[in-house]
Amino acid sequence: MQKLAPIALFVYNRPQHTKRTLKFLQQNDLAADSRLYIFSDAAKTPADEEKVAEVRSIIHKIDGFKTVKIIERKENSGLANSVIAGVTQLINDYGQVIVFEDDLITSPHTLTYFNDALNRYREEEKVMHIGAYMYPLKTDHLPQAFFYRAATSWGWATWERAWKNFEPDIDTLLNQFDKKKKSAFSIDHSMNFWKQMQEFKKGKNNSWAIRWYASIFLKGGLTLNPAQSLVNNIGHDGTGVHSGINDIYNVVINPKPISQFPDVIEENPKAYQTIKNFLANRKGSLLDRIKRFIIQKFSR
Repeated sequence: MQKLAPIALFVYNRPQHTKRTLKFLQQNDLAADSRLYIFSDAAKTPADEEKVAEVRSIIHKIDGFKTVKIIERKENSGLANSVIAGVTQLINDYGQVIVFEDDLITSPHTLTYFNDALNRYREEEKVMHIGAYMYPLKTDHLPQAFFYRAATSWGWATWERAWKNFEPDIDTLLNQFDKKKKSAFSIDHSMNFWKQMQEFKKGKNNSWAIRWYASIFLKGGLTLNPAQSLVNNIGHDGTGVHSGINDIYNVVINPKPISQFPDVIEENPKAYQTIKNFLANRKGSLLDRIKRFIIQKFSR
């Protein structure tokens, strides 16, 4: 078996989320053989200092991995810059990386899935990203894993050969899109990916993930995904930098390992249509949207 990919975990100021994320990672089948790198960003404001210190106290007590290395930033970088720098560092050192943020709980088989896929598609230039999250889909007609165009950011992995195509400059990315590409990029306008690109340009978000997806899309790349999610995001409680308060994307984690991977390197049309249908209907009826708006408003 080839060497296991290092794990990059990005943490900030959520001690309880960090504890749960680490607890589930420790329970992974390959945890004891994997190298864990924890990137801890510095507090952005004095109000964050206590929580950042609490998180750092937690991560310094972590074991259960082959090695644990903690990188504590002395100045606040922000999530996007932290992820880009940390991923680049490990890619340069190891040629591959598995990435988590501090609000993800995993299946015991998640690390196995990532490493199996990294090894299987290592030389397939078209495969640029491996995702562990998948929307709550009806999966009866889907294979265990499939190729799709968009990149999910809730637990993912990649190789040096793919990451070298990451384009951080938003103008360089935006200038390569025409009307047809905008539609394909946004899953036939069922998801606001193009809006996210425009909002980044306007300074309304600082997403590394939308630029990574755009980089993959413009290279004609594909992402590997499980039909049933191997991770769940527990950060949609208003505590995260980019989180909201809703359960649209909550999933039941797949309790079984992924044993079958696609041989044909092309987007799965059934998976694409299933995802498109989910995205188009994910917000529910007008009444559902009003209820969600009220809950979010009064939870702030």
